[in-house]
Amino acid sequence: MIIKKSDSVDILLVCEGTFPYIKGGVSSWIYQLINGLNDFKFGVVFIGGSPKDYGEIKYKIPENLIHLETHFLFDFGVDYKKEKIEGNKDLVPKMRELHYWFRKHGEVLNDELKKIDFYNKIDEKQFLYSKRSFEFIREEYYKNAPDVPFIDYFWTVRNIHSPIWRIVNIAKNIVNFKLVHSPSTGYAGFLGAFLKENYKKKFILTEHGIYLMERKIDIMLSNWIEEYKLNILKSSNETNYIKELWIRFFQGINKFAYETADKIISLYNGARNTQILLGADANKTEVIPNGVNIEKFKNIYKKRKQKKEFKNVVALVGRVVPIKDIKTFITAIKIASQTINDIEGWIIGPTDEDKEYYNECIEHVRTLNAEKNIKFFGFKPIEEVLSDISIITLTSISEGMPLVILEAFAAGVPAVCTNVGSCSELIYGKNEEDTKIGKAGEITPVANPTLLAKNYIELLTDKDIHEKYSKNALERVRRYYDEKKLFEKYREIYNHYIKG
Repeated sequence: MIIKKSDSVDILLVCEGTFPYIKGGVSSWIYQLINGLNDFKFGVVFIGGSPKDYGEIKYKIPENLIHLETHFLFDFGVDYKKEKIEGNKDLVPKMRELHYWFRKHGEVLNDELKKIDFYNKIDEKQFLYSKRSFEFIREEYYKNAPDVPFIDYFWTVRNIHSPIWRIVNIAKNIVNFKLVHSPSTGYAGFLGAFLKENYKKKFILTEHGIYLMERKIDIMLSNWIEEYKLNILKSSNETNYIKELWIRFFQGINKFAYETADKIISLYNGARNTQILLGADANKTEVIPNGVNIEKFKNIYKKRKQKKEFKNVVALVGRVVPIKDIKTFITAIKIASQTINDIEGWIIGPTDEDKEYYNECIEHVRTLNAEKNIKFFGFKPIEEVLSDISIITLTSISEGMPLVILEAFAAGVPAVCTNVGSCSELIYGKNEEDTKIGKAGEITPVANPTLLAKNYIELLTDKDIHEKYSKNALERVRRYYDEKKLFEKYREIYNHYIKG
């Protein structure tokens, strides 16, 4: 669906499940980048799962975003006529090659499989609906996963492969562009790599977290499939063949994106090292931290300084999804309430992305009898709450470089976070010079509500420590994380690859 159309753009951003339909996180970064680099004309290709997962556009479209189109990879509205399709016998080996590459991902993707013409020969209808395809899926089923109900295996293979043709169709009809930039690997990275291969333009890849690691967490935490195991792995309590197929698929397209990208950007050194371990060429990698508009938060900081007393409020700003581990935060606030009776835990973020998990969190609050201490606000701009909170917190099991922490720092709000992503760098410092500034909060292990509660209590009851951490937070963000540096770096990269 074309929402805003142009014949040509400078930068084509491929956004998976983020801007402009989801607020916060990577979406905020994309919006920030487009607005900050208004000397470029941007286009956005949004890739989502299913239309029911997204509502209306959540952002005011910037003037320099001149092209916007939306696609859903798992929208099965296309219903082919029910007719017998034998399938092209000569193309069966290529069909098998594509399937095996996604399953094994051990080798570089065959050049033929990177080209639009290949998918014109083996169209979606033939690959997914022909008799020969069905026989192939059945053969693989009996070979690899006979203990899994066939219908589960069949639909897994269908769901893994069908988005590829949707991506190819996007590529066939893409707007003219000078440079493609994907803010993640995954399907967006696959499309970015595919566009480079077919249109011979440069491809920039930025990872905010490590997409592959986050998908592994999502898949292993998911309960959407029974725990059926491959026969040879029955001794393992952790291996699920259906989940393993999905993981291998994401490993394969991750590898394709890394191999194809001209520049691979991460937000902090730990993420860069992980990219290299996962196969990225070290010579292509670069670290460009997030940045915030320091001026935007000056008035909030002044307002906070004028306050004599703050409520005992700890705010978690993030989506209510399992990877944010909201339940651990709820438990930590309940523990802390035994010492600070009026402590409040504010959960500020969308609650509709995983409604089942949200309902579990509500039930967890009830079970702990913590209704008076926990408040769900849904999404709110962080500027609306920073004046009223004492601590910003994240209890996630995976993060990149959280913008909400930098924004809180710019308002002088210290943080208590789990030891994930760049949180340790943000709170303790990333090098010797940065470390000299001092701590801007505390770091705890993942899933440790007792230690989280201890740190909340210390910062809320010791004004000297809170004031010191607040001062250090402000100094750190002003020195190292001004968004002007972010814009300068991306402007330089864009110009280099467009002109080069």
